[in-house]
Amino acid sequence: MSTSTLTSGLRFPGHSLMHAAGRAEAATRTLRFALDRVLPPVLITAVLLGIWELLCSGDGAVLPPPTQVVSDTWELIVNPFYDYGGNDVGMAWQILASLERVAYGYVLAVIAGVSLGVLVGQSTWAMRGLDPLFQVLRTVPPLAWLPISLAGFQDSNPSAIFVIFITAIWPIIINTSVGIRNIPEDYRNVARVLRLNGAEYFHRIMLPAAAPYIFSGLRIGVGLSWLAIVAAEMLIGGVGIGFFIWDAWNASLISDIILALVYVGIVGFMLDRLVVFIGNRVTRGNEAGS
Repeated sequence: MSTSTLTSGLRFPGHSLMHAAGRAEAATRTLRFALDRVLPPVLITAVLLGIWELLCSGDGAVLPPPTQVVSDTWELIVNPFYDYGGNDVGMAWQILASLERVAYGYVLAVIAGVSLGVLVGQSTWAMRGLDPLFQVLRTVPPLAWLPISLAGFQDSNPSAIFVIFITAIWPIIINTSVGIRNIPEDYRNVARVLRLNGAEYFHRIMLPAAAPYIFSGLRIGVGLSWLAIVAAEMLIGGVGIGFFIWDAWNASLISDIILALVYVGIVGFMLDRLVVFIGNRVTRGNEAGS
């Protein structure tokens, strides 16, 4: 038997043992993750569904139990992409229509909010002039802007986008300005030593240092955007998850409303997680509130 053959034979068992140990470690991590992160919400959700089922299964119950909600809305669940024309479309199209409005309004809010936040954070004069105005306007309820936007735009779709914009912009401005003002003085001194120009200082110092604050504002803003569009669509009509809920209420379809609320919550959670994911990548895991 050659030396190479013997060596190969001796290495193979060790190599297999290493692979087996790696698989066992991966399985242990997966099991630990399931026990720590997956099992608790699953158990709590099951308990709450059980309580809901018991409370709403009697003859005098006002709301339908979970089993009835599923049976009543089964067609909506299994066929979310149907399109019978007009507003009679599946839940997927309703949610996508709402998400499209949120995307337009939110992106505009991000651009304007970060820009104004940088201005207020950098300039004491701008902060003294604009901050009181921002503090007053941000307390106005989102739906209070809808009549003004309808009067100005004369169209429901841009009006809804404006409501999203005006709702999401305030936490972005405030958090960005706080992040800019809290840039360590050492960073500013380094910029002076390196003689960075305005653009270089903005990209190399300002944005990285303020990114955790900015993404905290973006996270709050996206949540407010989703809340506002659902409420606004109840009033403007058309295709959208908010109008679907209002239309179901007018038709006394309580199970449809409950299903829509579940979808609203899931989509809102996914939007929040998306912003957190991007923020963690940009700030290397230091995004506030993640």
